[in-house]
Amino acid sequence: MVPSSSPILYSLTLFVSLFFLFLFAPQILPPLRNRHRQPLISPQDELDDLRLFREATTRGGSSKISHLGTINPKPKIAFLFLTNSDLVFAPLWQRFFESSGNGDLFNVYVHVDPSTKISTPEWLVKANFVPARTTARASPTLISAARRLMANAIIDDPFNLYFALVSQHCIPLHSFNFVYTSLFGNPSSASKAFLTQRSHKSYIEILSDAPYLHNRYVARGDGSLLPEIPYDKFRVGSQFFVLAKRHALLVLKERKLWRKFKLPCLDLDSCYPEEHYFPTLLSMADPKGSSHYTLTRVNWTDSVDGHPHLYHQSEISPELIHTLRKSNSSLNYSYFFARKFSPDCLKPLMEISNDVIFRD
Repeated sequence: MVPSSSPILYSLTLFVSLFFLFLFAPQILPPLRNRHRQPLISPQDELDDLRLFREATTRGGSSKISHLGTINPKPKIAFLFLTNSDLVFAPLWQRFFESSGNGDLFNVYVHVDPSTKISTPEWLVKANFVPARTTARASPTLISAARRLMANAIIDDPFNLYFALVSQHCIPLHSFNFVYTSLFGNPSSASKAFLTQRSHKSYIEILSDAPYLHNRYVARGDGSLLPEIPYDKFRVGSQFFVLAKRHALLVLKERKLWRKFKLPCLDLDSCYPEEHYFPTLLSMADPKGSSHYTLTRVNWTDSVDGHPHLYHQSEISPELIHTLRKSNSSLNYSYFFARKFSPDCLKPLMEISNDVIFRD
């Protein structure tokens, strides 16, 4: 009788074992679970992006701006909004753009995660909503989205010479004219000669001595970035930047490093590809062409789960704006933007916008 009952016993044991495996596997194998949380970039999306980038680099690289025949052309700033939620601070940004007094000095491009529904005030209706794909934190999809924004901006207007990437949690700290003048000089004197210069500097944080550098380097596994990216060439920095057009084109042409940075991560706690790819690429390709600091102020003093300090309504004041503007380094510059702000900050920010934020 014992032999005949053995298959039933074995089957029951196997069933119970599988049950407990499925029940406790997420706790036992967190890296495996985390890998499945990362959205993959499909081959079709990759091909679509490559076609877009090729068109942008062809147009942007061959544009003869000085011979376009435009009367008194002005260089422009392309503001690139990368978001996966509503643009809560759209009213504040509207005042920022209105403070320019000249709508011909900027363009606005928006990449909205397809799963997100956003409200569209009148000024945002006129913005350029680029064809978007799904994005997620700790995945290379954010790199793709930033590149997609730059490509669309280059194709749309050859006079876009700076590309400022911001998020739904970012706010301006100065008037538009302050930002524009800091990048290009006085709008009344910006001329064709400036449009044809090739040495514009990019403003992006590039760090080589961060305490978490090694963990981020091996987030995809030991040796995963080799041989293209040795450890001494790996850099980290802020996700948000202001890139000159020559560097935006460089980013869109690049393929070798992208093949490494789009690999899935094994350690999501140390994996932020969008904070690694751009600083590493620009540091390797043109180390003297960037400022190595960002123009977006972030408060990391009490970060939680990789997120910076989130400002709330009670913290908003003229003193905060003045503090956020100041550089926290020995370099003499002023921050243009700041993050991260909760939706309840909109009302007090609007109340001080004209008298404080846009009064430089």
